Amino acid sequence: MELRRKSRTVNAGGVLIGGDNPISIQSMTNTDTRDIDSTVKQINTLAEAGCEIVRVAVPDMEAAEAIKDIKKHIKIPIAADIHFDYQLALAALVNGADKLRLNPGNIGGTENVRKVAEAAKIRGIPIRIGVNSGSLEKDLLAKYGGAIPEALAESALKHAEILESFKFEDIVIAVKASSVPVCIKAYEIIAGKINYPLHVGVTEAGTAYSGAIKSAVGIGAILSRGIGDTIRVSITGDPLQEIYCAKEILQSLGLRRFGVEFISCPTCGRTEIDLSGAAVQIEEYCKSLKADIKVAVMGCVVNGPGEAREADLGLAGGKGAAVIFKKGQVYKTVKESEMVAVFIEEIRKAASNG
Repeated sequence: MELRRKSRTVNAGGVLIGGDNPISIQSMTNTDTRDIDSTVKQINTLAEAGCEIVRVAVPDMEAAEAIKDIKKHIKIPIAADIHFDYQLALAALVNGADKLRLNPGNIGGTENVRKVAEAAKIRGIPIRIGVNSGSLEKDLLAKYGGAIPEALAESALKHAEILESFKFEDIVIAVKASSVPVCIKAYEIIAGKINYPLHVGVTEAGTAYSGAIKSAVGIGAILSRGIGDTIRVSITGDPLQEIYCAKEILQSLGLRRFGVEFISCPTCGRTEIDLSGAAVQIEEYCKSLKADIKVAVMGCVVNGPGEAREADLGLAGGKGAAVIFKKGQVYKTVKESEMVAVFIEEIRKAASNG
């Protein structure tokens, strides 16, 4: 891991982005923002799972005004996603948005950008410049022959300059692409040119399976270079999966801890217990726990005992039985038919004590 790039800090509704602050997790609702009840329900579900900033689509004035009522029933900051109409940005600010996501170059001219920048500055609300390979300006596409990293970076810098011309500097920048290599290079370029905090993600990554893999590779590679201050995993479907994936990425890199670190072996011909079934049940139980402990579920006597000893709690399988380790020491041997229930009870106790 490289040392984390130092950036400015912005405040999005109490969540500090950049500087030495923890890399925050974001998501976006897929409800109709005008449906206040459904949107509130989804936001609170995301927050319970670990989402720290949530973005909502603001396609019209009714959606902008809905933010006021949504805010009454949620506890995490809300970012308004704005395109083309600066009046929607102004309305979102009036109704309590904690952050704006927009591109200054496409909301209707310099005077309109000034109005938004001034309104945001008065309220201390940051603006995220969201550059996306799928909506890059035509002149840049022509100049570079496509949505290459240099084009994404130039677009972001151009939009930032517009805000800077109005003395607005509470800026966050994203340069997302659906191509992982393009994403990585674009973030490397922009990271060396500005000191604003960076919102990292791979856009249009795919479904829960492919999207999680692409996001883990892309976001993980960027973060491992010390680049990134807040992340959003983009997955088609239930946004709850985005939170689970984001937490795993950050925890895998040692950047944050969210609870139980779960490891299990891939199984092989030496495995003599139903390790797959046991691992699924045990991991599912661990998802709900906040305790900072390490749990290992291993299938045989080769690597199993060693890995189990390294964990706070370990399970190593044998023929029709399993050994439970506590803090590196053999604790008890249990029958295969009982091992999941017994091991989960030990995890519960350890989590309670932690």
